[in-house]
Amino acid sequence: MKSIPAKITEKLEMEMDEIIEEGWYASRSEFIRDAIREMVRKMKIERLETAIEEDIKWGLKK
Repeated sequence: MKSIPAKITEKLEMEMDEIIEEGWYASRSEFIRDAIREMVRKMKIERLETAIEEDIKWGLKK
């Protein structure tokens, strides 16, 4: 596994720690990994939707 240094605002840090303290995640690392996985998943869906929309527009031009 790779380590990636990153800076976040104090507000984000406080919100993240609050969620962890509520028991949703065991650690900051787990929280951040899950957040990245979720963003990657959302971006894949968005890119697929965009490709489908472009294909439909292309098909309707013919």
